[in-house]
Amino acid sequence: MFDDKTAKAQRPIAIKVEGLRKSFGSHEVLKGVSLTARTGDVVAIIGGSGSGKSTMLRCINFLETPSGGQIEIGGEAVAMNATGAPTDRRQLERLRQSLGMVFQSFNLWTHMTVLENLIEVPVHVLKTPRAQAVETARALLARVGLAEKENAYPAFMSGGQQQRAAIARALAIGPKAMLFDEPTSALDPELVGEVLAVIRALADEGRTMILVTHEMKFAREVADHVIYLHNGVIEEEGPPSAVFGAPQSARLKQFLSSVG
Repeated sequence: MFDDKTAKAQRPIAIKVEGLRKSFGSHEVLKGVSLTARTGDVVAIIGGSGSGKSTMLRCINFLETPSGGQIEIGGEAVAMNATGAPTDRRQLERLRQSLGMVFQSFNLWTHMTVLENLIEVPVHVLKTPRAQAVETARALLARVGLAEKENAYPAFMSGGQQQRAAIARALAIGPKAMLFDEPTSALDPELVGEVLAVIRALADEGRTMILVTHEMKFAREVADHVIYLHNGVIEEEGPPSAVFGAPQSARLKQFLSSVG
């Protein structure tokens, strides 16, 4: 009989980052950070403004080109040269299609209805038959509580509704893992709960997720592993019970006290 910890350690690796570095000119934002997320893991990345959290997430999806290090997605190493730039564009595009990304600012296409937002990539990039894409999109909209909004345009929706639609759009490509970049930071306080509820439901169903967040209570409740970034390095990491309940680093203790 395996205990839960042993069984978890044997799950396939979904995303692995080793020695990731990123510089903007002479400013080094990430200084050799590493992360492993196995299938079904929820990894929360926390830290102050400018610590490198969002840059780390954007490098995993190659929205930012790393300056060095290695990245594996679904057990497959991304072909990169010594400077961190990808060298196989076809491989990169294929691997990126296995990652769903949710941004701070929703990033919905404003000239399209919600339904059109959800089927755009499946139909035109993944070549999914339109009828199948529409069926999947409608099921996802129902799942995030937006079944009645399929013909609405983003401008006529609340921020919480737009972000839930953005999550549904990210799920519409059938990703193996989800990346969330502070998904509630642009929302009015009263709308945060509805978005967190959707993310919590994804965690409960075993969805692999890496979540950059400033919602400490949520991270403590939902994450399997928490990483505290400070000044481009991992200052401390571990299970939520340790990171939040018994922090070792003076900087982490100060950070947690500052965010309440």
